[in-house]
Amino acid sequence: MSMGQTEDEPTVGQLVANASKDLSSLVRSELELAKTELKSTAVKAGTGAGLFGAAGFLALLAIILLSIAAAYGVNALGLHPALAFLIVAVLYLLIAAALVLVGKRLLGKAKGPQRAIETSKESVEALKSIGKGD
Repeated sequence: MSMGQTEDEPTVGQLVANASKDLSSLVRSELELAKTELKSTAVKAGTGAGLFGAAGFLALLAIILLSIAAAYGVNALGLHPALAFLIVAVLYLLIAAALVLVGKRLLGKAKGPQRAIETSKESVEALKSIGKGD
C-alpha cells in the first residue's frame, strides 16, 4: 500500500482500466448512433432516387402514349403534323423536368449522421477537460 491510500480507493491502474472500458463503450455507442442515422439517410436517398426512376418511366410512357394522341389533337386544329408533334414533345419534357426537381429536392434533404457527430464532439471536449484537470 502506498502512502495516503486506503483499501477502498482504486489504484491508478484500476482507474485507467475503468476509463478505457468507459471510452470503449462510448465509442461503440457513437458508432451505433451513426449507423442508425445513416440508415435513415439511405432511405431518404433511396426514395429520391426512386422518384427519379419513376419520373423517367412516366415521362417515357407519356411521350409514347399521350404525345401521339395529343399531337393528333393539335393537328386537328390545323397545324402541320410535324409542328403538332414538336409542341407536344416540348410540353412533356417540361413536366419531366418538374419531376426531376422534386426528386433533387428530396435528395438534398439527405444528411449525414448529425447527432452522432455532435455527441462525438461533446465527448472529445469532455475528455479534453478531464485531461486538463478541470
